[in-house]
Amino acid sequence: MNYKEIAQQTLQIEAQTLLDSAKNIDDVFDKAVEMVLACKGKLIVTGVGKSGLIGAKMAATFASTGTPSFFLHPTEALHGDLGMIGKEDVVLAISYSGESEELSSILPHIKRFGTPIIGMTRDKTSTLGSYSDLVIDVVVQKEACPLNIAPTSSTTLTLALGDALAVCLMRAKNFQKSDFASFHPGGALGKKLFVKVKDLMRTKDLPLIGAQTKVKDAIVKISEGRIGTVLVVDEDERLLALVSDGDIRRALMSEDFSLEESVLKYATLSPKTIADENLLASEALVMIEEKKIQLLVVTDSQKRVQGVLHIHTLIEKGIS
Repeated sequence: MNYKEIAQQTLQIEAQTLLDSAKNIDDVFDKAVEMVLACKGKLIVTGVGKSGLIGAKMAATFASTGTPSFFLHPTEALHGDLGMIGKEDVVLAISYSGESEELSSILPHIKRFGTPIIGMTRDKTSTLGSYSDLVIDVVVQKEACPLNIAPTSSTTLTLALGDALAVCLMRAKNFQKSDFASFHPGGALGKKLFVKVKDLMRTKDLPLIGAQTKVKDAIVKISEGRIGTVLVVDEDERLLALVSDGDIRRALMSEDFSLEESVLKYATLSPKTIADENLLASEALVMIEEKKIQLLVVTDSQKRVQGVLHIHTLIEKGIS
């Protein structure tokens, strides 16, 4: 059996379904978008079975892209959760046949509340179609299932139409990356747009040493500091230089190397610093990568050390 060919046929059938539907988008879709935009409450998505699973995904997409939304299971609605639906809400009800028993049971009650209903079904004359203020067609010529029974093409189309509705709403609301990130603070984009240097920099137990510190004592401090570097400061903790374990290793190659020397002899005297702890961590990472360094020292306007930001911390926190 050629499974590769079966997989290709499945994708081709579903892709053709989407292309056919794209040609048939009509003014009803515009009206559905406008209805949701005018909604002062929430967009409540409901459906059972496969339609319910698709509906739950739709509600999550709407909610994360600026349209307040949640999924309501019809069975739960029948047992008290109808109270979640208000007059200022809009209901998006999904049923391919339009005759799902559980969904059909709650439609009269939703209409009794005066809540608008957008139906997604293949049959405008079905129970769902008749109760809906607007009907978005989800007609398919063929399911990808070889028996033409299991919801495949129809669920793909329904999901895609939900995405299309969400994208239209995003465009209408001028939904931006910063808006998306605010709903996804734990995601990569949220971290990139919101996490600042001050959120990640180390401020306690910094490995600070004076300018007269000997190399042998600096090595001990490097080990204790656990960032591979010590910060050389003056009496007011103004940054003078950095000394890394790499600096010490390179110094060992010198014939005149001595553990009794002042550490400043082997220090980096113009280290890279930033004076803005509100700088985005992602921008700090760009600086670290461009300068090919591992550590940024955060100072105030007088060069007094406020903290350090290590590349390992940025990587561990998923900053990119």
